[in-house]
Amino acid sequence: MVAPVTLPRLSWGSPHATRHALLVHGLGSNGALMWRYGVELAGAGWRADAVDLRGHGTAPRTLDYTIDAYATDLVHTAPADDEPWDLVIAHSLGGAAATVASASTPAWTRRLILIDPAIHLKGRDRNVVRNSQERSFADPSQDAVRAEHPDWHPHDIELKALSAQQASRWAVEQTSAQNQPWDVRAAASRLTVPTHVIASDPAVYSIFRPSLADEVRANRVVTVSTVLGAGHSPHRDRPEDTMRHVRDALA
Repeated sequence: MVAPVTLPRLSWGSPHATRHALLVHGLGSNGALMWRYGVELAGAGWRADAVDLRGHGTAPRTLDYTIDAYATDLVHTAPADDEPWDLVIAHSLGGAAATVASASTPAWTRRLILIDPAIHLKGRDRNVVRNSQERSFADPSQDAVRAEHPDWHPHDIELKALSAQQASRWAVEQTSAQNQPWDVRAAASRLTVPTHVIASDPAVYSIFRPSLADEVRANRVVTVSTVLGAGHSPHRDRPEDTMRHVRDALA
């Protein structure tokens, strides 16, 4: 049985808001990097809480970095009123964990928006992700982030560098090693809440390619849209367009 850890939070919006959203980051990142979604939702009257996943940011370190472990932590994360989340927005690894959490505990959230989620990673994508993480740990400076992503907002450059400095390298490496195979398609097929996937552009780079999208859409609660011109982190590559996709999904 997986023992949950308590995840630290950052918040946007009024504590008295009646709609509550949870923001979940991807591998090697931290909750602060979900700031675009926090600002967008707070401006629309929501309360948005972003968490640091286990082994990331200032969250507790542990030994278990399976997707099931990440999902267990999320299931044990609730709004202050202990009601279900009205919305969970989750990126990459966070998208995989949120998928498993919602499939196992349907009352955890009323709606999902998954950002280029890591539903099924094969060898090529594993290598791309591993190389990206190795670069981040090799030089966790703002200059290195800026050189690789010159068009990103200064907040994203600052926070991406910070996330590499904060994250446990061992935890990030074990997340790959302990998830063999990396495949939560079965959980995606069991989702029962309205779920919208915002995919990145395969012409740039996406881990949620059209063939996988077709497979996941066999579950009728799932819809998909694509942010053209965006890589794996569309909220950093094409933030305005990504927020439009979020608004459309919630309309």
